[in-house]
Formats: sequence, structure tokens, C-alpha cells
Amino acid sequence: MESFNPNNSEDELIRLLLKRQSELNSLLEVTRAINKNTSTQVLIEMLEVILKNYLAVGTLRFLIEKFGSYACVSKYGGTFETNNELYKACMKLNKFKLPTLVSDHKDPLLSKYDYFIPIYHKSKLLAFALVGDFNTTDEMVDNDLAFIKTLMNVIVVALENKKLFRERIEAERFQREMELAVEVQNMLIPQRLHMEKGVDIGSRYLPHQNIGGDYFDFMRLNDKEYLWCVADVSGKGISAALLMANFQASLRAWATVEDDLTALIERLNQIVLRITKGEKFITLFLAKYNEETRKLTYINAGHNPSLLYLNGTAVPLNVGTTMIGVFDELPFLKQGELKIEPGTLIFNYTDGLLDYEPEDANVWNEEVLMGFLLQNGDLHPDKFNQKLLNEAGILVKSKPIDDITILTLRIY
Repeated sequence: MESFNPNNSEDELIRLLLKRQSELNSLLEVTRAINKNTSTQVLIEMLEVILKNYLAVGTLRFLIEKFGSYACVSKYGGTFETNNELYKACMKLNKFKLPTLVSDHKDPLLSKYDYFIPIYHKSKLLAFALVGDFNTTDEMVDNDLAFIKTLMNVIVVALENKKLFRERIEAERFQREMELAVEVQNMLIPQRLHMEKGVDIGSRYLPHQNIGGDYFDFMRLNDKEYLWCVADVSGKGISAALLMANFQASLRAWATVEDDLTALIERLNQIVLRITKGEKFITLFLAKYNEETRKLTYINAGHNPSLLYLNGTAVPLNVGTTMIGVFDELPFLKQGELKIEPGTLIFNYTDGLLDYEPEDANVWNEEVLMGFLLQNGDLHPDKFNQKLLNEAGILVKSKPIDDITILTLRIY
């Protein structure tokens, strides 16, 4: 039987064809694995097997772009460097678009390897590799480097597609979460406030992006008393909406049981803390008014102070405590009490009313808001709210960056 002669041109052609067939088979196996949604780890392991066994690559460092930097996803052979050392060294080669010889590079790290192989998409460097101890021939080196680049390109594209798929699933999940949160929010925000004898009520709720963390409520407790609340939960989305739904249910349930606002706030603090484990908090202004005694009691729990206006003077309602849902026991807690004169206006709001871009802070802030109240505090609550929003729209050029909730009451 005639022996194989590597110097024979026909035998060389057969060897080349067998090598190409092996390369095609390798690409086919990788493609099949990708189509089966094989994990990233398995794809990287397949790459390493092909490079070691089919191409005799003794050393590999393979880095892929992640969040603006590059992470080493595969390395074997030689002395391992840190990710930062690899990145800094290879950035000296970022002008090269094709596989480049680096064994004679002046950088000692790069010179330990044979070739630098970049993977680009248009002008973006998606990945790069360093290969060393590369046992190939002068005749086959270009072919082998082209195959390595193609193989890595296929894997990088597959990983990019996995990333895009995850992002799409996440976007769809987020969209559905927002839809659910909007449904919950719509159930929480009163579509219309009850008409009450002896008080005019006006409200406006402007969510920042369909769903917000604001909440307001007004409820009659008995034939002499009513209670109202303006609140803001940290965070957005379905978790914030569900927390606020639980808060509303708890407030409505316990407000008829606890006569004292301090006891009510302490109970609400424990409920929120138990639900969120301290990961979310709620700021709120809670007030109760007795029509017979004309006594207003209130607690400001880390919220923007509501403003009380009468006969050209205005005062902030600051007495209370810190936000709820953070401490097992509130570090301090005090209830404010006031005697309300007929015609008093009480303006309640969330921080979104003043939360604009920094450059607008000098034209729209608490001082300007107080001045507006002093000039317009005799208006009907609905007209007051609308004129306030119009004024903000004129003075402020940027868009709000949070939800805006306004609840205004005129007590007679």
C-alpha cells in the first residue's frame, strides 16, 4: 500500500480538503449547538476543544465586550494575567481590523503570544483574542487564522443574540409589569372625590410615566370627622403599586379603629416594614379634622410639608416623624394640632411638583410656591390647582422628572 507523502501535491490537496472538512464539521456542530440554545459556557467549551484539538492552539485569551468594557470568557495555557492587564495591552492594537502578528511586539505581555485576532461589527470592537503556542505552517497560517476568526465571530454573534433575546424578554416583562401597575394604580387613585358638606376638595394627579408611586385619599370616618392622606412610595412599577395598594387597605382599615394618629402611624410603619423588609419606604402627610371641635390633627412623615393658608398668611405643617418602613421603631413621633378657622385652605402635594431639572430650581422652588399660595390662596381648590400647574408650566422649561399629586381643601 502506497504511503502518504506530505510533499506530494496531490497528498497536500487531500490534506487541505480533509482540514477544510474538519473545519466545516466544527462550524456545523457549533451552529447546531446555537440553534438548540446551548448555554454560553458550553459554547465556550466547544470553542476551546476545537482550538486545542483541531488547530493546535496551545494558549488562548478570549475577551468579549460587556457594558462598555471587556471580560475574559475563555483562557487556557501559559501564565494567567488579570483582565485589566489584558485589556490595557490589547487596546494598543485597536487600530488593527485583521489578525495581526504580535510575537515581536515591544509590549512583553503581547509578545508572549503569536497573534491578535479582533472581532468587529462595523466600527465596534465586539471581542478580541490572543493565541499563542500556535502549531501551524506558513502555508496554512492565513487559513487557520481566518477560520479562528470565523468561529469566534459565530459564537460572538450567538452570544449577542442571546443578550438581545434576554433584553427583549425583559422589555416585554417590564411592559406587562407596567400595564399591571397602571391597573393597580387606577384602582388606588380616586377618580372623583366625594362631595362633602363644609369642605371643598380639588385634586390633580399627573403620573410621570403612566405609573407612579404617588397616592392620595380622602375618607369620612364618622358624622363628625374625616381624614385625608397624601403619600409617595419609593420606587416604581408593580412592586411599588402593590405596596401602595396594601398601604391604602391598611390605612382604610385601621383609620376607623385607631382614634389617635400616632398609634395609626406606628401601626402603618410596622405593616410597611414587615412587607418590604426595609427595602422600600413611604413618605406621607396624614390629617384628621373634627367638624364639631374644628380641631385639625396631623402627622408629617418625612413628606413635603402641607401648607395652611388663611387671610393672607401661610404656614407649613412640619410636625410629625420620619418616613415609614425604615425603622422598627420610629426615632421620634409627634402629632401636630391646630384650630381651624372658617375659610382655611390646606394645600397638600408630593415632591414631584418641585422636582425639575436643577437649572429650574431658581424659578420654581418652595419659596416661589409659598409666594404663589399667598397670592392665590383665596381661589376655589380646583381653580387654585389649575392656576398652579399653569404657573409651573410657564416658569419651568424642563419636563417633570417625577409624579405630581395635588390635593387642596377649603374648610368652612
